[in-house]
This record gives sequence, C-alpha cells and structure tokens, in this order.
Amino acid sequence: MKAQKAEESIGKEEKGPSLKGTLISVSALGIFIVLSWLGAFLLFIGR
Repeated sequence: MKAQKAEESIGKEEKGPSLKGTLISVSALGIFIVLSWLGAFLLFIGR
C-alpha cells in the first residue's frame, strides 16, 4: 500500500497555492504605509 502511494506521488508535482495575490496585497499595503509615513514626515518638517 505504501509503495503504491509513493509511486503515485513521484509522478505528480505537488505545488502549494499560488501566493501571487498575497504578494501584491502585501506590497500595496507596504507602499501605502511608507507613503503615509513620508507624508506625515514632510508635513512635520514643513511646519
């Protein structure tokens, strides 16, 4: 039984879920946070 499962798993590539959407979401959030901090900093310096 175990040998049969091992043979089946060799033929198939097991890939995890696509994380492309997660990467885009986290990158967009990071850019938003950086721009917010930059805006607050420039407002602070300007006054």
